[in-house]
Amino acid sequence: MKLSRKIALVSAVATVGTLAAVLPMAASNAATACAAAWSSTATYVKDNSASQSGHNYTAKWWTQNESPATHSGQWDVWIDNGACGGTTPTTPPTTTPTTGPTTTPPTSGTKMASAPYVYPGWGNPPAPATIVNATGIKSFTMAFVLANGCNPVWDGESGLTGGVHASYISQIKAAGADVIPSIGGWSGNKLGPNCTTVDALAGAYQKVINAFGLKAIDIDIENTDEFENTAVQDRILGALKVIKANNPSVKTIVTFGTSPTGPNYYGTRLVQQAKALGANIDIFTQMPFDFGGGADMYASTVGATEGLKNLVKTTFGLTDAQAYSRVGISGMNGLSDQQEVTSVDTWTRIRDYAKSKGLARFTFWAVNRDRGCAGGGVVSDCSGIAQADWAFTKVSAGF
Repeated sequence: MKLSRKIALVSAVATVGTLAAVLPMAASNAATACAAAWSSTATYVKDNSASQSGHNYTAKWWTQNESPATHSGQWDVWIDNGACGGTTPTTPPTTTPTTGPTTTPPTSGTKMASAPYVYPGWGNPPAPATIVNATGIKSFTMAFVLANGCNPVWDGESGLTGGVHASYISQIKAAGADVIPSIGGWSGNKLGPNCTTVDALAGAYQKVINAFGLKAIDIDIENTDEFENTAVQDRILGALKVIKANNPSVKTIVTFGTSPTGPNYYGTRLVQQAKALGANIDIFTQMPFDFGGGADMYASTVGATEGLKNLVKTTFGLTDAQAYSRVGISGMNGLSDQQEVTSVDTWTRIRDYAKSKGLARFTFWAVNRDRGCAGGGVVSDCSGIAQADWAFTKVSAGF
């Protein structure tokens, strides 16, 4: 979100659906009898067992259609318990447990309410109650948490509490909506480069979570100091691994730029390193704009998203549906920095695509700009196109 970072810097300075067949498989016994044969259509949860090709396997987490024989490596879903013998049942039990999976399945993300970005320090920020009442939106992404040394602070402020951002968060919650702080961005002094170890960076993220009792955090990785710095990329992923281990209910989101066909080198590396480091990222979100994508922003956004889905699918060994459920779109309403135009109608088509594919996250930059000003250019308080006020937010609420 280059516009967001450039203008922000100037301002600061001046359940997955019902599971059809969750199967409580019998645990492997000491006599090495084979458990029920693995079924590609069955759903397994943590500690369920199955057998394949003369070996018993135990699931580490929720899984479906991931062959134990090819998904039992260090970072994969199945544990290989060794050879088994004896009679193997040909049909797994069909008893459905009285409760669902006890852990969030990392191979199938949970859809989040749309959370468009809002920036309290820029662009004539609207009152949260006004937006909630006019559109039905239930969540906002708050920009941006930056750094004072290795301490998290709101952009243009000296800390996390007591300032305009904290006041705005209180207004959002009073209006009945949730908030997701966005950490990083295009410009400014960021935590990733300033916190020099994984533990220090995780500690900084934890301060943000603790300050506001969060359900999710968005790490917006951009520019040469974070996105194109491989050491900082790895540090961020390592810190998010720590956060997930210490706060299993907090969703971790990474947001980054893209080409019209999917992640570039650094985006591809980010996803692959997330797997290699066991970071357990919930959602990978791309920003499909400012890529010289041409006039057709719907086609460019779909192309970028399909490219990311395919990368996530192959990297983690997922089905298409599972990969889509770990992917998000973060667009830009109206005119982008590069004069790409996303109209309300185009955004509606993009939303419908995102819904049809089961994407996990849907957002845009920014609510501050969600007002009409045809011919107004790329500015902070309107979209640069003709539109009704809050039209993009209202469309997003239908996600």
